[in-house]
Amino acid sequence: NNHSVFILHYHLILVVKYRRKVINDEISLKMRIQFEKICKNYNIRLEDWNHVIDHVHILLMQIQTQIFTNLLMHIKVHHHE
Repeated sequence: NNHSVFILHYHLILVVKYRRKVINDEISLKMRIQFEKICKNYNIRLEDWNHVIDHVHILLMQIQTQIFTNLLMHIKVHHHE
């Protein structure tokens, strides 16, 4: 219905090819800034960002309202045909 709200959490792990040890604080900060710009375009909030020398952990949150509801309505309508 129109009063439903869904909160989706995503945990991404980005790994450097061949697990090369190249992610220092400066590179991690540059990556985070770019990621924040991308997240704004998709109405996603960056909850947490941690890096190690060969990978980055990213926790994202997205609140879905209309998109998911429209999908469910579409499935429901076509299910009864």
